Amino acid sequence: MVGATKESSLTLERGLALLQAVAEAESEAPSISELATAIGASRAAVYRLLVPLQARGLVRREGSKVRLGLGVLRLASNVLPQLRMAANPALRELAEKVGATAHLTVADGGEAQAVAVVEPSWTAFHVAYRVGSRHPVHRGAAGRAISQPAEIWVVSAGELQPNAFGVAAPVRGVPGLRASVGVVALEKLDADIVGPHVVRAAEEVAAALK
Repeated sequence: MVGATKESSLTLERGLALLQAVAEAESEAPSISELATAIGASRAAVYRLLVPLQARGLVRREGSKVRLGLGVLRLASNVLPQLRMAANPALRELAEKVGATAHLTVADGGEAQAVAVVEPSWTAFHVAYRVGSRHPVHRGAAGRAISQPAEIWVVSAGELQPNAFGVAAPVRGVPGLRASVGVVALEKLDADIVGPHVVRAAEEVAAALK
């Protein structure tokens, strides 16, 4: 039984490695031979591993070439809703505590995209920040924070919108995710007070996603 479990685990690991190799191949569509080299397996093993991936639409074969299948898009479409669900409790606490609109922002190539937004319930006015909003990843606190060390917060003033102030910190420790948690307000924020709250919220989001 132990041997069967080990074999199943190894097969799963190789299957995931194969899917990743297809996704990360430098060529447009890697060949069976290239994939065998990439995951350290024989061509015959690659053929066997492709069968269940093809059955689920995760890859498709074009002769000896392999491409990602539309099943990957279906999986990807579920990522953002799950990110929102995991992040919302920490964002809600942050928004209420600071009195500013809280958000989770992820890097998408050269852009930063807001994927979750929570507005405070008790303020007379606050920033209406739309989910899906994009801006260059090198501008604004939310974008610049993504590449910072975990214990550092970033401050911005009027970079994306006149008279808007932001404080953001990176989300660290989640493989494959480049993201930040931040707040934005229409009045200057005291970064020394707000910054630690933002860092703590980013840590809570990271923990919820692990």
